[in-house]
Amino acid sequence: MSLLVGASALGSAVCFGIASVLQAMAAMADRQRVESLDPRILLRLAGQWRFLLGLGIDGMGYILMVLALRALPVFVVQAAVAASLVVTAIAATRFIGATLSGSEWGAVGVVCVGLGLLGVSSGAEGPGHAGERFRVGLVAAVVLLGAAGALVTRLPDRWTAPVLGLVSGFSFGAVALASRVLVGFRPGELLRDPAAYVIVAAGALAFLCLTTAMQRGSVTMVTALMVVGETVLPAAIGVALLGDRTRPGYGPVAVLGFLAAVGAALALARFGELDAPQAESVPDGQA
Repeated sequence: MSLLVGASALGSAVCFGIASVLQAMAAMADRQRVESLDPRILLRLAGQWRFLLGLGIDGMGYILMVLALRALPVFVVQAAVAASLVVTAIAATRFIGATLSGSEWGAVGVVCVGLGLLGVSSGAEGPGHAGERFRVGLVAAVVLLGAAGALVTRLPDRWTAPVLGLVSGFSFGAVALASRVLVGFRPGELLRDPAAYVIVAAGALAFLCLTTAMQRGSVTMVTALMVVGETVLPAAIGVALLGDRTRPGYGPVAVLGFLAAVGAALALARFGELDAPQAESVPDGQA
């Protein structure tokens, strides 16, 4: 793969990781619990400059991700996106006083090795000429994910948080798949392409589910399930339906690299819960 395309994939991970830190810091100030999938939580957070800055950096990351998706297999790009947890973890040590254990530094190294293996084994992306059935399927998937997210908020918290985390991951995966099959970027093409509407709807749903899940349960678990949802299924769909392939004979290397990168990223999932160090420093009765 070209250096520029590889840099785009890694650059998207850097942007997403930094944005996660900013958005988590903004979320610390919002403790108003929501009992349903309520978009107003995003409007409240939009009043905080860190959240808005994080959204802007997310936008930069998305542009870089799209550039990478137009030239790399989905499984490579989504593994790189999962590596944003490495950036989040390192940024957390700088900005909020979190610490990385020896095993977590080891996980950082494994992620890097896994991405290197994916880079070596990656072939050209598939043609991505998905037909109308694929696009209709993406639209239907977003509708079903939205319905699932709304229904699951009525369950006990021990079920709500993990399922919403997974729904968030699937929604982010839908954004990646829809971005991959966009016909073009001219206004007329975007207005006629159902994939463009999937990007907007799935992106909003992903943020809403993720924010709600983090209020209802373990952020570490939510983050881990989000990573699984946004990597594994989209990667499989890219291979099965969009023609993604590895270099001849490098299939096992790609599988090993994908598992290493995503698995090690999951070991860093606790850095989705960025307020832990600060929360411990608040005296009793003042939280």
